[in-house]
Amino acid sequence: MIVHKFVALVVCCALAGCGLPRGAGFQSEVLAASKANTAAEGEAPAYDFAVYEVNRDTLPVLQGWPVTGAGALPWPVAQEQPASMMIAAGDTVQVTIWDAEENSIFGAGGVTPLQPEIVSADGRIFVPYIGSLRVAGMAPNTARERIEEELIRTVPSAQVQLTVEPGQINTANLAAGVAAPGLYPLPNRNVKILDLFSQAGGPRPDLNSPQVRLIRGSRTYGIPFERLLSDPSANIAVRGGDRIFVEDDKRQFIALGATGAQSIFDFPEVEFSALEALAFIGGVNAGSANPEGILILREYAQRAVKDGIAGPPQERVVFTIDLTSADGLFSAGKFMLEGDDLIYGTESALGPALTLFGLTNNLASVVNRN
Repeated sequence: MIVHKFVALVVCCALAGCGLPRGAGFQSEVLAASKANTAAEGEAPAYDFAVYEVNRDTLPVLQGWPVTGAGALPWPVAQEQPASMMIAAGDTVQVTIWDAEENSIFGAGGVTPLQPEIVSADGRIFVPYIGSLRVAGMAPNTARERIEEELIRTVPSAQVQLTVEPGQINTANLAAGVAAPGLYPLPNRNVKILDLFSQAGGPRPDLNSPQVRLIRGSRTYGIPFERLLSDPSANIAVRGGDRIFVEDDKRQFIALGATGAQSIFDFPEVEFSALEALAFIGGVNAGSANPEGILILREYAQRAVKDGIAGPPQERVVFTIDLTSADGLFSAGKFMLEGDDLIYGTESALGPALTLFGLTNNLASVVNRN
């Protein structure tokens, strides 16, 4: 009799407001309007975030919104370039003159290799019997024809051979993240970035999810290496002066609440769906989670805010996922997680009751033993 009275007292105390500790909030609590945005009496509450359920109907719209978080960088579209290179300042030009005349001004033998000339800052080289000649901006064959055209005024039978060794302006710098970093000459204007990676041995094998970064002028571009391999339009021609490096994916997401694990996680793959993320963190807490109330909290940049079709209607957006329906599961498998997302598992309304039930059973067992 004393045991039952004691247990009843504990139950009444908990139900009367003493409360029990919880690992997460209820969905209604998390999605409630903050006090700062509470409307006046009789008016609808003002929310500083938008809420979208991830399902078959909303998914096509949500997939069209701008990417946010770390790694949201543009990438140029590949365009075919002329095969020949363009001579630039810093290139080394080697001119060889062939002359069949017996008394050639270039001496006996008929073949005269001139000293290699480095193209000056103003794009010129010196050629004997011609003087200073501008060659920058010309294809090697055009420069050869130009030298020959000037030279035959003095040596009618002269023929010219010209080779170019690319200088720094006609090289690309594979700076880091590859097996063999260094400066790579560009023999023509149509050297593709994957050709360069092949020469450099590809990304380092220790990179979990390699991300390519291209610095061209004052702009920085980025693309996952995996996408570079699969998308022909991404295999761009490299330009002289390009700086390229490969780094690991820096994107992270957070898991909190009634999930299987609570921590900050690195993205293990380039494309990582909400369903895969939930499996990655061990699902939800079987004893306390509300499987109908899985929330993904995401914050967009102000410039991404649109009309709800081309972009989110507000900077802060909460996506809800129902793991108890086939539509929710299918849709979660196609809804891609983005950098800095927060996955939050809300508490089930039965969670506190189950906790209380377990507590009363434990108390009863202890009292009975005594």
